[in-house]
Amino acid sequence: MASQSEYQSFNPATWKHLKTFSELTDEKVRSALSVAHHCFTNYWRSTPIAERARLILGVARLLQERSEEFVRLITLEVGKLIAESRYEVKFCIDTLEYFATNAERFLQPVEVPSNPGSEIWTEPLGVILAIEPWNFPVLQLTRVAAPHIMAGNVLIAKPAPTVPQTSLAFAQLFRDAGVPEGVYTNLFATVPQLHTLLEDCRIRGVTLTGSERAGAAIAENAGRHLKKSVLELGGSDPLIVLPDAPIDDAIKLAVAGRMFNTGQGCAASKRIIVVGKDREQKVIDGMKKAMAELNPGDPLDPNTTLGAIFSELGLVGLLAQIETAKAAGAKVILGGKRSDHPGFYLEPTILTNIAPENPLA
Repeated sequence: MASQSEYQSFNPATWKHLKTFSELTDEKVRSALSVAHHCFTNYWRSTPIAERARLILGVARLLQERSEEFVRLITLEVGKLIAESRYEVKFCIDTLEYFATNAERFLQPVEVPSNPGSEIWTEPLGVILAIEPWNFPVLQLTRVAAPHIMAGNVLIAKPAPTVPQTSLAFAQLFRDAGVPEGVYTNLFATVPQLHTLLEDCRIRGVTLTGSERAGAAIAENAGRHLKKSVLELGGSDPLIVLPDAPIDDAIKLAVAGRMFNTGQGCAASKRIIVVGKDREQKVIDGMKKAMAELNPGDPLDPNTTLGAIFSELGLVGLLAQIETAKAAGAKVILGGKRSDHPGFYLEPTILTNIAPENPLA
């Protein structure tokens, strides 16, 4: 490799290395923060909402025009199915338009019913640091950028190291739409640089989507410096099939909820809990049949129905979780192994007999 940078673009469906990007020097990180803070203090906070909306709608229009470019980039760097990438891009366009259209209404003063004559007014905070993951590389950036920028804040976004091309293309939208420099900044920063940023008084808040471990570290730093933080962390969400639920519908929803984005989502249905032993076997049989029919292949091919795991590290971690669950008494009734298909693919896997004390429970 030309660099030891964390910011490496790989195609998880082929193992192919696409591109390497250098991490920023400490000086460039400081410079980016200075530009963002100057932009907020001297321009953006006082920019009329109508002008902010005009610019963000311009970003949405450019994303619409370049949608297929983004669809391809997302699929190449994440390994998700191309139809899912299209859904993500469409959702991002809708999100940008939604906040641009509704921000003025959201930011209106609110009367306090218990205290006539009193109102709650909103004021922008300043520079917000956003630390975002790889699994929805454009959506995660969009959903923090759109509301913050429309509210008058400016955003410094640190994307996941595995999706650098997608994050650069997203930042380019703002430049090409004429958004002033410093309103949206893409930062290929290291973890130590993030903590240094958090300690700077010019950073007024932080938002993170990621693991519990990362969230705890960021929350500790933010709390130590009395800064607002918003954390969306991992989970092990259950899908509960109640006694009166239609079995066929439950099976379809369970498979879709578990396998969307190849199962790589904090809101995925990771645990299927069926009420009633007689119904449990029907759900297991139905899910086993549906998941066994998933077809691994090139995610750019519309006929592919099983995408790749985002990285080799991610795949190895999943295989380790399966072995840990088995050691604690779980039974593998489908899959459980790395797929023979080239790339970072896991066979669709179903585990049963998960006791409450099992680490996967």
